[in-house]
Amino acid sequence: MEWSYYVDQYDRAHKIASLPTVTAGDHCSAFVAIGSYTKDGGVVIAHNNWTSYLDGARWTMVFDIVPARGYHFVMDGLPGLIHSGDDFGLNTAGIVITETTITGFHGFDSNGVPEFVRARKAMQYSASIDDVARIFKEGNNGGYANDWLIADTRKGEIASLELGLKNVTLDRKTDGYFVGSNFPISPKLAAEETDFPVDDPGVSANARRRRWEQLMAENKGKIDVTLAEQFLADHVDSFSGKTEPSERTLCGHVDLSPRGMGSWQTPFGTAGAVQNKATDTQMAAKMEFTAAAGHACGMDFLAAKHLHQHPEQSWEKPELRDMKAYPWTTIAAQK
Repeated sequence: MEWSYYVDQYDRAHKIASLPTVTAGDHCSAFVAIGSYTKDGGVVIAHNNWTSYLDGARWTMVFDIVPARGYHFVMDGLPGLIHSGDDFGLNTAGIVITETTITGFHGFDSNGVPEFVRARKAMQYSASIDDVARIFKEGNNGGYANDWLIADTRKGEIASLELGLKNVTLDRKTDGYFVGSNFPISPKLAAEETDFPVDDPGVSANARRRRWEQLMAENKGKIDVTLAEQFLADHVDSFSGKTEPSERTLCGHVDLSPRGMGSWQTPFGTAGAVQNKATDTQMAAKMEFTAAAGHACGMDFLAAKHLHQHPEQSWEKPELRDMKAYPWTTIAAQK
């Protein structure tokens, strides 16, 4: 997860021209809401993972872990990882954690603690928002820089921890929402630690942010897990005003976009939303969340068909799988 952050910093320090792919990508859409924005006043939190379909089609694991120390927790993940990777999980202390990456981020401390270590510790040992923030800050190396969305379902509080390397901001609410779609929040962080085009409404992160704001306003007082599932299937492009799946929609389909997605994906690149999760206060108390593999909208990605239409991507053929869309289902920890 951190290779591009390390290589980018190394190349800058040694005055080496990095490849275009050495950059922090745009991954994931997420929100957390509470109070007057939700149907019952409790927490609702949801996330979809954006990545290459090469690994995304395999991102269908759920880990149910009862550690020797710390809290029992469940998280989605990819085979071979000790943390979630796309970062959605909940523990028996009532803490739910997810995130979206900060696009175009630059900065890495080789002497720091890797993000995957801090992410795993935060999930396993946190009983409060303060615990999560403290664990992420301790030894922060800037790797895999994210805006962490956190919910304390027992206390009834939500938070956004924007974790840059030099700029770290914790914002908390007991009424309201936070949304994530890979945009930097702090103007200072954006200016000092990213090359993100904050004023370009056609960029994926900005278009999705605007759509999140529209959905939060339109559904104030009604948001529940059912609506969260619908949000993650949304195909409205806030930039064009059309309903057409692409890199600018919450349910991401880079494979359908003639624009691609910056330096991360070429036009019609095999990437986008690959799986989806949501939970609320009541489900979290039972160590449950709802999940759907593939695109939440129900659209299947068919590898052979796509490669026939885009032969320039035929190098992926040996490993590229179909990514079928599966229905939402409830995932529960073993008791």
